[in-house]
Order: sequence, then structure tokens, then C-alpha cells
Amino acid sequence: MKSILQELYDGSIYPDELIISKDPEYWSLNKKISVKMDMWKNKLSKDEFTELEALMDLRSQVDSLHAEASFLYGFKFATWIMIEVMTGKGELVR
Repeated sequence: MKSILQELYDGSIYPDELIISKDPEYWSLNKKISVKMDMWKNKLSKDEFTELEALMDLRSQVDSLHAEASFLYGFKFATWIMIEVMTGKGELVR
């Protein structure tokens, strides 16, 4: 069995594709978005709806960049915590 680092190096692991919210509201909100998009598709002209989809795509790109930055920051922050724990710096005082 390969280590996590080997699988990450080989390109077998795609963390972004493995993350699915466990929040019960996640699927409910996705359904609401789909219903609203269908509603706007029926209300707007084809060109207007295409513009709305382009806007939604831009929003998705921004959200993805933010998620990536959050992941990187969280990983680095957790690593610094582990370094502090392993080096004994910031020992708890009793």
C-alpha cells in the first residue's frame, strides 16, 4: 500500500474532489440553487441567462480560489501547531 505522500505525488489523490460537506444543509442549499436557476432560465432570455451563468461561473472560480487559500492556510497553521507541540515550545504551565 502506498503512503499518502506517494499517492499525492503520483497524482492519485485529489483533495478538492474528496471534500463533501457533511452539513445537512449542504444538499438542501444545492437543491434550492438548482430550483432558482431553473426559475431564472424560464424568466430570462437565452442571452441574459447565458450572462447569469457566466456570472455564476466567475463566482464559483472565486469560491474555489478562496477554498484553496483556506486549505493552504489551514494546513500550514496545523503544521506550525505540530512543530510547536513537537519542540515543546509553549508548554502548558500547571
